[in-house]
Amino acid sequence: MKAIILLGAPGAGKGTVAALLKASTDYLHVSTGDMLREAVKARSPVGLQAKSYMEKGELVPDAVILGIVRERMEREPKTAKYMFDGFPRTLEQAAGLGALLAQFGAKVDGVFLLDVPRDVLVDRLSGRRVCRQCGAVYHVRNIPTKVEGVCDLCGGATYQRPDDSEATVVNRLEVYRRQTEGLIAWYRERGVLFEIEAAGAKEDTSDRILRVLAGL
Repeated sequence: MKAIILLGAPGAGKGTVAALLKASTDYLHVSTGDMLREAVKARSPVGLQAKSYMEKGELVPDAVILGIVRERMEREPKTAKYMFDGFPRTLEQAAGLGALLAQFGAKVDGVFLLDVPRDVLVDRLSGRRVCRQCGAVYHVRNIPTKVEGVCDLCGGATYQRPDDSEATVVNRLEVYRRQTEGLIAWYRERGVLFEIEAAGAKEDTSDRILRVLAGL
């Protein structure tokens, strides 16, 4: 069993890069958000626990999230390779994941921190526009619609989501920085952190990670 982690601020492109890596490697893309939804739908014991917190609008405790990760690992072959997307987010989650992997005779092999300048992140997120009708995503400069404010696919109106406003984006990035500062230092001290320049094309970011993976 192998395990790697993709870390990065909102707008760093973790999901996009994860999709590229999944297509060119045998790593399983593990998104805790997706697993939470699957566990709730399947009505597994930990899924029902998670549902009780989610219905009350509360954060799902680390122990429940780790239980869902364990469920996933128990379903896969012992030789499986996992790529965690945006998890762990805190030192407590990192310690829990490390302990869980140890029970399977594994450890975190590499943590890839997608490094994008703050001004680029603000631009990526605050410039995003979404179609109210079909949900298509655009960017005012990078992926503009042919007609301003009108979705190319369905003709619906595009808009800026409240959490994509510049003030909100700046706050989200600060929350992320405070939340992950210790986590990044923790993995760096253990010699498994790789800082990946991710401000350019997604393919370039993926290639940089692939070159590191080849040596792990």
